[in-house]
Amino acid sequence: MVIVIESVLLPFLGTVFGAACVFLMKETNLKLQRGLTGFAAGVMTAASIWSLLLPAVEAAENLGRLSFLPGLMGFWIGMVVLILPDKLIPHSNFGKTKKLFWAVTLHNIPEGMAVGAVCAGFISGEADVSVMGALALSLGIALQNFPDGAIVSMPFQAEGYGKMRSFSIGVLSGVVEPVAALITIIAAELLVPVLPYLLGFAAGAMFYVVVQELMSDTTPVLFGVGFSLMTVLDVALG
Repeated sequence: MVIVIESVLLPFLGTVFGAACVFLMKETNLKLQRGLTGFAAGVMTAASIWSLLLPAVEAAENLGRLSFLPGLMGFWIGMVVLILPDKLIPHSNFGKTKKLFWAVTLHNIPEGMAVGAVCAGFISGEADVSVMGALALSLGIALQNFPDGAIVSMPFQAEGYGKMRSFSIGVLSGVVEPVAALITIIAAELLVPVLPYLLGFAAGAMFYVVVQELMSDTTPVLFGVGFSLMTVLDVALG
């Protein structure tokens, strides 16, 4: 249970620490951001494969040669769900900073569901989800959330908001993540029959985040480090 709590809280803490940048710097450190996003992209890519897609296939092994189907369907559902926030955010009545706040907040919901899905698989034992897999996925999301928290809070400070208020707004953008994770975990027993779809959904959501939000500003070497580390943790030590 401690592992589950840590997995749920890690991504939120990433947002909190990122939002706290308003107290430490006037603008984001681009080198630090590139390093974090590169490492996070590597971790999340490996976690999507070892901790999500492969367990999804194994959880549906009763389907024989079609055991890939639930995970694949879930994967594309996850991709589509991550695209929707861009369509749902109102454009006419919101400034750039408020639009950014809603964009990050809405993207955090399926990310929280992804963590919840992995934890649900670990708790139920219906899928071959390892402790390291759950923690590594949460760590990858937490590292990705660090710059997210900063890019939400710091623009508000630049517009004249106080540091504490800007920090609070940044933290608020991440609150939905543990809530979404907990709701998914609480419904774990009901979700066991669709667990392969959920794991595929989580993988699709993670792939979208990596490709759309991280790969354009990634350090390739640190991507490789993150991917390698996650592979060792999940496969060798899982």
